[in-house]
Amino acid sequence: MSQSETSIDQHALAEVLEGLRQPQKTISPKYFYDARGSDLFEQITRLDAYYPTRTEMGILRNSGPEIGKVIGPDAIIVEFGSGNSEKIHLLLDVLDRPRAYVPIDISAEHMEAAAAGIDADYPSLTVIPVAGDYTKPMHLPGHSALDGARLTGFFPGSTIGNFPPEEAEAFLVTARDILDGGDLLIGADLQKDPAVLNLAYNDPEGVTAAFNLNMLPHLNQLIGTDFDAGAFEHHAFYNEVLGRIEMHLVSQAAQIVHIGGSAVSFAADETIHTESSHKYTLEGFAALAARAGWRTAQTWCDAKPWFSLHLLTPA
Repeated sequence: MSQSETSIDQHALAEVLEGLRQPQKTISPKYFYDARGSDLFEQITRLDAYYPTRTEMGILRNSGPEIGKVIGPDAIIVEFGSGNSEKIHLLLDVLDRPRAYVPIDISAEHMEAAAAGIDADYPSLTVIPVAGDYTKPMHLPGHSALDGARLTGFFPGSTIGNFPPEEAEAFLVTARDILDGGDLLIGADLQKDPAVLNLAYNDPEGVTAAFNLNMLPHLNQLIGTDFDAGAFEHHAFYNEVLGRIEMHLVSQAAQIVHIGGSAVSFAADETIHTESSHKYTLEGFAALAARAGWRTAQTWCDAKPWFSLHLLTPA
């Protein structure tokens, strides 16, 4: 495969190469998401085995009126990552006269599309999309709708679980600064029977496997690597010691992959760690939030309980 130097994302190339030079080879899960990867993830959220999305949406439906009252009228919702539009709809629908919606996403194209959909569905709502990396310090744009207003952050989907603990704490510190005294409504997946967790990330339909493997052709297109996706297999398991699901791509034979001007060797059965999804206890998540300067004001769970939504307020 050949690409011109100008068409290759040099930052991504350097980042991927650095990850593959570690003793445990790793690639950031953000490289799951080309168009096919996004479509596959949407398929995952509808699988019987994959409980997080429908469970969180069930909490939003069942506890929505209470959540809306706690957040209060004239809310300005700042969503970290313009994700599943169904979730932001469920939240906006229970709010009393929400004033504005501010989606922040590193993918400008995805974010603009999500923002346009909300703008069309809520004509009286001011929509202010912000392109940027919400894990980094930032200031929201100047806008009359935001003047003197109290913000409420929204971070659903247990995306917080994809961060290692120290990065999760750092994100919560950054979010506190961005919200400038506002609250944060955040989803966190809970620890449960490992059999349930393992099935959720090893669905019988093979969609999660396809999603994991799709990272490789995406990188071939993005940075000119020559991965053979057929030479790797999906492997996901619950690491009980670390309290997290780990997703890996397993090399099926000794092979060499070319990345830029470098050659990266793989031994048979050597893995690329592509994602972690940390699972919390309620007490453990409250402690994480407290270390980042938050107090847990209220928590909502499903009946099992498998998933949790937390309203955090600055300590």
